Amino acid sequence: MTDTASDRPSRGPLDGILVLDLSRVLAGPFCTFVLGELGAEVIKVEAPHGGDDARQYGPFVNGKSAYFMSLNRGKRSIALDLKAAADRALFERMVVRADVLVENFRPGTMEKLGYGWPALQGLNPRLVYAAVSGFGQTGPYRNRAAYDMVVQAMGGVMSLTGHGDGRPTRVGTSIGDIPAGLFTAIGILAALESRHRTGHGIAVDVAMLDCQIAILENAVARYVATGRVPGPMGARHPSVTPFEAFRAADGHLVIAAGNDALFAKLAEALGKPGLARDARFATNTARTENHDALKDALETLLAAREVKAWLGILDAAGVPCGPINTVAEALADPQVAARNMMVATDDPVAGRLAMVGNPIKLPGFADPPTRGPAPELDGDRAAILARFGS
Repeated sequence: MTDTASDRPSRGPLDGILVLDLSRVLAGPFCTFVLGELGAEVIKVEAPHGGDDARQYGPFVNGKSAYFMSLNRGKRSIALDLKAAADRALFERMVVRADVLVENFRPGTMEKLGYGWPALQGLNPRLVYAAVSGFGQTGPYRNRAAYDMVVQAMGGVMSLTGHGDGRPTRVGTSIGDIPAGLFTAIGILAALESRHRTGHGIAVDVAMLDCQIAILENAVARYVATGRVPGPMGARHPSVTPFEAFRAADGHLVIAAGNDALFAKLAEALGKPGLARDARFATNTARTENHDALKDALETLLAAREVKAWLGILDAAGVPCGPINTVAEALADPQVAARNMMVATDDPVAGRLAMVGNPIKLPGFADPPTRGPAPELDGDRAAILARFGS
C-alpha cells in the first residue's frame, strides 16, 4: 500500500490505497465512490475547462450539482491538461505513487495521450489500471460511444421491463451504468489481491454491455432452456408465483411467497387455507401456470382490508411482503435510518445535504453519519502540488 494523506484517519479496509480517478459522469465515478466508501483515497483528475460532465447535471443546490456531489463526496480534485508538458509531468509523478487508476474514456483515448496500459505499467509496475467503457477494449463495437440508455436497450434489459403494451420502458435507475461501476470495483479488488500475491498490477477491462448481459440471470436461463424469447411481464416474476404486486382495499402491496410452504402460510393468513390444496395452486409450477386465476383469487381476498392491515397480518405469519414506497417513503423508513443509509455532508457551497449511505457494513470500521463534501474543480491543487511536487 502506498501514499495516504497523513491527516486522514484510517476509515476502511482500503485505507492507504490511492486511486487516480480520470472518469466522469456515472459508471467510473460510481466505482471510485464505492472504493472511497471502503477507505481508499480518491483524487479526481479532471479536464481544466468544466471538469466532470456531471458538474453540469441538475438538480442544483446553490448552483452546485446535487448529482455530482452525491457521486463524488470525499474525493479531491485537480485539473490537468494531459497534453501540456507540465501537467503531464505532474500526472506521471502521481501515477508512480498510485495504486489504482480508473478511466472511462472510449477505448484508444489513453493510448492517444501516451498513457495506454504499457506506458502506465512502465511508470508503475504495481499499478492496477481499470478501464470501464460502453463495449470494452475488444470487439467490433469497441470504438462506439454508449450511455446508460444505450446499453439498457442493447443488452436486453429494456425488452424485459414494463408491461406488454409495446412501449419501451427504461429501468427507473441507471442500471446500465451502476452494475458496470460495481463490477469494475470488484475487478479492482481482485487485481489488488493479485498484486499482493505477485507484486505486479494488472489491467481490468469492464464493458457496460457485458454487465447488462451478466445481470439478465433468469431471462437467459429461460431462453436457453425453452427457446422462447422473454418479454415484459409487469411486476410478476416469470417462474415464482405469487411474486408480484397485488391490489388491496386502498392500494397495492408486494407479496413474495417464494415456495410452497410460504404459499401455505399466505393462504392461512388470508383465511383461505384451502387455496394451498387446490390442484391449480398446490405447487409453484402449477401456480405459475395458473397465475391469472391465482391473482384473481388473492385480490378478491385482499380487497377486504387496507394495505397497512395486510402488511401486519402477513408479516406476523412470516410471509415476505412489503409496501410499494415512493422514494420519500423509502428514505424515511425506520429500517433505512437504523442502517445509516442516509448520511449528510456539509458542503461549503450547497450547505448540508442528505445523501445515501454505504450499504457495505464492516464491523471494526466506522460508518459515520457524515461524509466529506465533493470537491470544487481543481479545488485541491495546492495540496496535491505540495504532495507530488510542482
